Amino acid sequence: MNELTRDKNYPFELNRLGDAAGAEIRGVDLSQSFDDDLRDLLKRALVENHVLIFRDQDLSGEQQMVMTERFGTLERHLIHDAKGHESPQVHVIANVDEAGNPVNRIYGSFHWHTDKSYHDVPSFATFLHARELPPDGGQTEFANMHLAYENLDAEMKERIAGLKAIHSWEANRRNTGSVPATDEEKKMRPPVAHPLVRTHSDTGRKSIYIGIHTDCIEGMDREEGISLLKQLYDHATERRFVYAHHWQLGDLVVWDNRSLLHRVLSNYDMSKHRRVMHRSVVIGTRPQ
Repeated sequence: MNELTRDKNYPFELNRLGDAAGAEIRGVDLSQSFDDDLRDLLKRALVENHVLIFRDQDLSGEQQMVMTERFGTLERHLIHDAKGHESPQVHVIANVDEAGNPVNRIYGSFHWHTDKSYHDVPSFATFLHARELPPDGGQTEFANMHLAYENLDAEMKERIAGLKAIHSWEANRRNTGSVPATDEEKKMRPPVAHPLVRTHSDTGRKSIYIGIHTDCIEGMDREEGISLLKQLYDHATERRFVYAHHWQLGDLVVWDNRSLLHRVLSNYDMSKHRRVMHRSVVIGTRPQ
């Protein structure tokens, strides 16, 4: 989509940015309180566009958490829990060391995933606020899993109907080449089985529900299941299904994890430039 398309069905400016997903919103200050009517319209816009970009936002961590809670129940974070934090808080995602210096740090977010699919009740909406950015690069890409499913052939749709994939934190750590999950982390987040074909709880639209947290397919030979997951993964992340977000300082981006995979790109010199994002999440519903 080469030009912005104005949607006149909302009391704020909304411009569609891509064919697969993405809409820019202007005229809404998320640091200020807003009523239920506006919240419900923003939720509707999110369901219709999958990714919303609020420009020129400036929220403290506390303001972001208050705003996020207007959209649902705040989600805890496994690492925060393991460190003994008592309540949800903004999760700082940054390529910095303890002294605040930029470092070349690759982690799970650089792989295609949907947030917290290793939970029994995964994430609904993720809110990511750009606080510091490199001069270029570091885009976040979103792959539309509804389009990916709808573009499968009939034979593949029939093959995967009714199948369940196993998701786990342990698989995430293994698949990303990260430090292995600890016994405590495995206990806190045991493997869960979710439908390979997920039905969106608001629209009834089907999607492929996979990602880097996925381990294998329930009841299927492990190697056969992994091969099928890779085939679906490669299909679902084809460029025709992807919207790439080019960040601007102050952007607050919200996405619907029931509809998308996402990843961040490491296409900038992480050893020289800081990229600091504030993240918050609300809990969704059990995949059906």
